[in-house]
Amino acid sequence: MTYRDATSSSDTGADRTERELREALSALADGVRAAPDAYRTARGEWLRRERRRRLVLAVLIAVVFALATLIGLWVLNRTPADPGVIFSGTGTHAGASLTGSPGDLPPTGSPAG
Repeated sequence: MTYRDATSSSDTGADRTERELREALSALADGVRAAPDAYRTARGEWLRRERRRRLVLAVLIAVVFALATLIGLWVLNRTPADPGVIFSGTGTHAGASLTGSPGDLPPTGSPAG
């Protein structure tokens, strides 16, 4: 007894469509024969793609790192040629001399509160 014999003659459209689709896919699957070395070939191709993907990623990371380093060095090299006032070493800062002691500073006022 087959599946078709077990079904009633009052199949709905959805049941009939499902049954016909199952039969068609079964017939298609019966006709498919895998090559004996298909797994080995597919695995080799996958491993090759994986190695290539990792190599491309490593090269991309190296390029981005080198580019960021070069941009950073270029930005640091673009400092002004004249010495700045912060680290010039000339003059006094905030009223203190380079050889003076903290006692030489004028007293500060107390905060209003």
